[in-house]
Amino acid sequence: MTIGIKAIGSYVPTTALDNLALAESFGESEDFVKGKLGALRLPRKEADQETSDLCVEAVKALQANTSEFDLDQVDAIVVVTQNGDGCGLPHTAAVVQKKLGLRTDIVAFDVSLGCSGYVYGLYILQGMMQASGLKNGLLITADPYSKVIDTTDRVTSMLFGDAATATWLGSSPVLNLGAVAYGTDGEGEEFLKVHDGILSMNGRQVFNFAATKVAPHIKQVIEKQQLTEEDIDAFVVHQGSAAIVDAISRRFQHKERFIKDIEDTGNTVSSSIPLLLERHILASVNTYQNLIVCGFGVGFSWATAVLSSNHS
Repeated sequence: MTIGIKAIGSYVPTTALDNLALAESFGESEDFVKGKLGALRLPRKEADQETSDLCVEAVKALQANTSEFDLDQVDAIVVVTQNGDGCGLPHTAAVVQKKLGLRTDIVAFDVSLGCSGYVYGLYILQGMMQASGLKNGLLITADPYSKVIDTTDRVTSMLFGDAATATWLGSSPVLNLGAVAYGTDGEGEEFLKVHDGILSMNGRQVFNFAATKVAPHIKQVIEKQQLTEEDIDAFVVHQGSAAIVDAISRRFQHKERFIKDIEDTGNTVSSSIPLLLERHILASVNTYQNLIVCGFGVGFSWATAVLSSNHS
């Protein structure tokens, strides 16, 4: 049985920071915000919203937009987050199971990965479903960095936005999962981490990692799938910043095929790729045959995969 992506729902809080006004308070220019960061507004969850609440809203959006999706038929939920409810115990997936009123005989666990987590999560959940004979799974992403951002830190406070997504995996998918490759370099642990509850980031080191590591990795996976760059109709890469997406795309002949959509969301960590898939791919999936999805960031960790439209 082929397990792949059937539909995606998302939740982006309506409350948001004006990033141009925020930049002005830090003495940064409009050109810096638009050209380097790319984010003009940064969604923020409400103070009384927990990570599990964002997850639930994303699942409700999926349910509202996908008539054939049935919560009662869900066999597994995997939540990708490094900023779960409370102090991370119990796992957020258990809280989501309770809040959604799902069956108690389901799989439910968290995956502690950041910006690479969506790609990892797709294959973790697909593998478990195929090995266990499960029919319907939900891959949920929610990593509200607003929980750990120091609002006086110009490096992080102008970059990250809160969001959540819910991806339905099952048979007769819209998008099939193809070749995949992963990477980890723990030497990058110091450059993006939480210490004493506060996020710190060495922006230059993170940028250099993404600018040098990601493009060769994408090309490796294209070759692994026995395709060429010409065969890739769209590149759906993590929206770390406008500058990072631009730096990666310059390594390719068809840089116009890289989707960039960060203005209204900022860097939403593990949610950025599924947000792009929902907004730009699924609505017109028949116009695409092969896609690249690539996540990279904290760890350092990265993962790249080929997705193919089921109409091909």
